[in-house]
Amino acid sequence: MEKFGFVGLPNAGKSSLYNALSGGKALAAPYAFATKDPNVGMAKVPDERLDRLAAMSNSKNVVPAAVQFVDIGGLVEGASTGEGLGNKFLANIRESDAIVFVLRAFADDDVPGLSDPLEHLRIVETELALADLETVENQIDKRRKAAKQDRLIAKEVEALGAALAFLAEGTPIYRSDLPPSDRELIRSYFLLTNKPVLAIVNVSEDDLDNIDEKVAPVVAEFGHLASAASAEGGIEVIGMCVQLEAEAAQLDADERAEMLEGLGLGEGALPRFLNTAYRILGLRTFLTTGEKESRAWTFRAGAKAPQCAGVIHTDFERGFIRAEVIRWDELLEIGSWSKARDVGKLRVEGKDYEVVDGDVLEFRFNV
Repeated sequence: MEKFGFVGLPNAGKSSLYNALSGGKALAAPYAFATKDPNVGMAKVPDERLDRLAAMSNSKNVVPAAVQFVDIGGLVEGASTGEGLGNKFLANIRESDAIVFVLRAFADDDVPGLSDPLEHLRIVETELALADLETVENQIDKRRKAAKQDRLIAKEVEALGAALAFLAEGTPIYRSDLPPSDRELIRSYFLLTNKPVLAIVNVSEDDLDNIDEKVAPVVAEFGHLASAASAEGGIEVIGMCVQLEAEAAQLDADERAEMLEGLGLGEGALPRFLNTAYRILGLRTFLTTGEKESRAWTFRAGAKAPQCAGVIHTDFERGFIRAEVIRWDELLEIGSWSKARDVGKLRVEGKDYEVVDGDVLEFRFNV
């Protein structure tokens, strides 16, 4: 399950975003540090393809893909030296697959705090870089000693040293020119700035009509990074009125759809967030379907058939023989898996087959 960690200043809207995405009821109060313990929640990934396949197969159980959100306390300038809640709580999001910056772009006399998203970004990036600096400083001497006994560690130590130089200048790793190979070598240290980044620019309801103007400065700030980013190091920016989205998430499906349509918010926060998050993480979905169950499975772009089999169970990968494959829309047109087999539309693929988003699969294995 992919995990997203929310980071932002107090009153930026992190807990409201958590509520909007997970449908939870985390305390979202107009004062600093309302969140002290992390809020952890999950959300099902909407997928029309899965729903239609389940209807076709009369599936007794439907299991969508899911993601996890972790909302932590607000970060303040000087957190690395103990200001506010300090930065120890950042440990709660170190194992996240991506970091979500929540940047406030609305003014409200009743809600204290800065309303300049670029100033929010500057403070948060600096504090994350300093937190990573502390992590690297605590590890690098130990790894240097280990490298004397094991030459394979030498390249890792070299990459750590290069990261240390950038972090000491207050530069997040994703803003550095550290090569992808070096970033991969230090991935096991779970550095916060060595992750893909999604920035949510939180605007007021009054700014919905000119949301692009509010988002533009942040897009420009990340522009050169986003254009050069790989799927594993992507940076994306989206704007939304988090408060409205959180209110909509508390309604039943029909009322929510009516509210979102009336405000011109489309499908709402969750599909927008997940579409962007899947893109920057290079995630794809394959499907399985039958009378017992229809299910969506998440995999990394470029994965081969045995790796995708392993997503279901390690035995499937270990004993992989072959996969039967058909596109989801072609299967729907034919009407059933058995009919697709009868008319010869199921392709038989081996261990070198690269699975494509929207493939419907059935694996053959032997252990």
